[in-house]
Amino acid sequence: MSEIPQWHLVGDWFDVCSCSVPCPCTFAQPPTNNHCQGILAWHIREGSFGDVRLDGLNVLAVSEFEGNVWVEADVAMGVFLDDRADEPQLQALQTIFGGQAGGWPAMLAGLVNDPRGVVSAPITVEVAEDLSTFRAEVPGSVHATAEALSGPTTPPGARVQLHNAPGAEVGPGQVATWAVGTSERVETPGFGFAWEWGGRSSKHFPFDWRGPDE
Repeated sequence: MSEIPQWHLVGDWFDVCSCSVPCPCTFAQPPTNNHCQGILAWHIREGSFGDVRLDGLNVLAVSEFEGNVWVEADVAMGVFLDDRADEPQLQALQTIFGGQAGGWPAMLAGLVNDPRGVVSAPITVEVAEDLSTFRAEVPGSVHATAEALSGPTTPPGARVQLHNAPGAEVGPGQVATWAVGTSERVETPGFGFAWEWGGRSSKHFPFDWRGPDE
């Protein structure tokens, strides 16, 4: 795409990673043991790239890195794009999440110094309306589930949340809801990733992204 049209995405993001609860990266600190393996999932509730609608589509990434991702880190990442997308939608998703459309995704893409590829695949991303559970899956390759963090002093139904996070993965101004990853399995030979975790960190952020000229 030679010209970048106006674009806007609103939706849900969450991750499930190998860090201890809570993930230090959201506090702009190095990950637990200076090493992180994680699954990142985006569900676009409403979105457009010019006249291309992106409502309801999903993107999922598998990532591994060492060091503080906000300062200096070696970041490897492979990306799955929703196979329900038609060709214009796929091109739009690649342009946005690849960083060519600017905005916050361009900053994120700039952190990746070891890209492992982009493939189309069936992706499920589910986020409960009350933020009690999150789930993401690429059949046969990626599986992640999480439950909202709670404890003996958490009021019933209340969520453990963080405002003004210094390392918000979706950009400034959004609220993190903390969770515990109940399962995390990755087997992606094409990307060179394989791991399995449980009982580690997870959190949800809403996202609201626009192109730099809007």
